[in-house]
Amino acid sequence: MMKLLQPAGWQAPRGYANGVMARGALIFVGGQIGWNAQQQFESDDFIAQTRQALLNIRTVLEAGGAGPQHMARMTWYVVDRLEYISRLRELGLVYREVMGKNFPAMTCVQVAGLVEDRARIEIEVTAVLPD
Repeated sequence: MMKLLQPAGWQAPRGYANGVMARGALIFVGGQIGWNAQQQFESDDFIAQTRQALLNIRTVLEAGGAGPQHMARMTWYVVDRLEYISRLRELGLVYREVMGKNFPAMTCVQVAGLVEDRARIEIEVTAVLPD
């Protein structure tokens, strides 16, 4: 069971939830970056890496018997917040392509760098598989 939390009188967020209440088995997806299953980057483009990171998350969720609809929280780490902001439209398209219209509670943080030099983004997820 998952319920989105939207305080009365607050403007509805676009592309994320203010809060999520859930019950069930927890799945923690470690930070996924934009490389493939062989840990090789196929692109240095921000959107292409985001798409791959989301595909990686979806694959890990599937390994636990879950899917994007079970995501309760996402944390995005980006190396360039201005690129993130300027490409929001493209980002929304690729997000919906991979994750559908599942919008958990989200946080996005700009970081000075990621462990892998070529990585432009890293995303971690907490999902809840209902009992």
